[in-house]
Amino acid sequence: MTSNTLSPLPSKIRRKTRIGLVAGGLGTYWPQFPGLLPQLEESSRFVSARFAEMDAEVIDIGFISDAREGAAAAERLRMADCDLIVLFLTTYLTSSMVLPIAQRSRTPVLVIDLQPTEKMDHVAFDTGMWLAYCGQCPVPEVGNVFRRAGIPFRSVSGHLRQEAAWERISVWVRAAHIRASLRHARHGLMGHLYPGMLDVSTDLTLLSTTFGSHVEVLEFDDLRQRVDRVTEPQVAERVALAREVFTVDDTVDAEDFAWGARVSVALDSLVEDFDLDTLAYYHRGLDGELHERLGAGMILGASLLTARGIPTTGEYELRTTVAQLATQVIGAGGSFTEIQALNFEDNVVEMGHDGPAHLAVSSQEPLLRGLGVFHGKRGWGVSVEFDVHPGHVTLLGLGQDRDGSLVFVASEGVVRPGPLLSIGNTTSRVDFDRDPGVWVDEWSGTGVGHHWSLSIGHHANDYRAAANLLGIDFTQI
Repeated sequence: MTSNTLSPLPSKIRRKTRIGLVAGGLGTYWPQFPGLLPQLEESSRFVSARFAEMDAEVIDIGFISDAREGAAAAERLRMADCDLIVLFLTTYLTSSMVLPIAQRSRTPVLVIDLQPTEKMDHVAFDTGMWLAYCGQCPVPEVGNVFRRAGIPFRSVSGHLRQEAAWERISVWVRAAHIRASLRHARHGLMGHLYPGMLDVSTDLTLLSTTFGSHVEVLEFDDLRQRVDRVTEPQVAERVALAREVFTVDDTVDAEDFAWGARVSVALDSLVEDFDLDTLAYYHRGLDGELHERLGAGMILGASLLTARGIPTTGEYELRTTVAQLATQVIGAGGSFTEIQALNFEDNVVEMGHDGPAHLAVSSQEPLLRGLGVFHGKRGWGVSVEFDVHPGHVTLLGLGQDRDGSLVFVASEGVVRPGPLLSIGNTTSRVDFDRDPGVWVDEWSGTGVGHHWSLSIGHHANDYRAAANLLGIDFTQI
């Protein structure tokens, strides 16, 4: 999908991810080797500059040389409320210098040790020059002490300009984006459960106790009240926006289109008034009454909100909107998805969903199609249809185990071009490099649930790291 298609849709602005950064080495060395500290401080500035290039607010505490300075750094980082703390071990230091930072902040810590170059010049180096390459020396010590303190240990070892090491570091930064978004997320939940779907039922308190998220319980009357306040000029403006973003099929009824536009404007007001980061909804209704019409008129507005970075999904799928938010904040999109069929000739799983979709994963300008019926749901109106851009994709679901704990479930595949249904669905043909029936059995055996987020690119490592920072389990198929 081209950037021009999404340009009319302003993205949701969220609190920036905060990365705390502190470098350190053993102060006893400084008078012994006068040239060592300036070299290590130069390395520290290089690392700080690299982090400043990332999409995060970097809180650089500077350089620590003893346990007292470590304790002072710990207090500053505790007050900064970071999403990830990075400890740069420039040379040997004692674990007593860094343990307080991990203990007092109650924030996940990443240890990095990046020596100046690929290798030492063994002929020319003296002790002081060697010590600049000795950042790996304390890593096992820190790992041991963290383990004894019950603190998860993570590390990346390499050299300053090794892009492979920086990519490993970037994985943790992307994971911090996910942690940050879920820590501060406000999830809207409107309506009631889809009858009979036991898997989508979610313990609302669990999102708060696991991630720190807030769940705002809404009613369709909150939307109805805002629909009543939408003006005709606002409807016309939203119809014009939809025509700019979508190709409008001849099957779209003008009255249904206008109703979807009206509901879309009201949805924007609802999201703004409650400061929502996601919204999951469902209402069954009966015989065309107003609440049924509201539920059926959600798809246009929900897709536009999702494209702006506010995942909005049907069937009361709160956990899937959480997964979509996780994929969204690292720039991978994330469309509401389920299994539709298997193709054993082409070795692909066909998946997608009717209703709201993430426009950023579309291979071309998405289509608005008029439907006389939404399968399995009451109502009628307009739906979004497109095929997913060919290439790498990653599924991410948020499962819930028997003990109530949450788990990230992921699987990487490749979208292959080929024939798709034209029934108002977002659809894709995903090759998981195995018999599609075997994949379905393995995927279903994880307890992932009915729906998940389909994101662009291979991001299982990012989601694994995010689960680690969030303190939940991770399963990959």
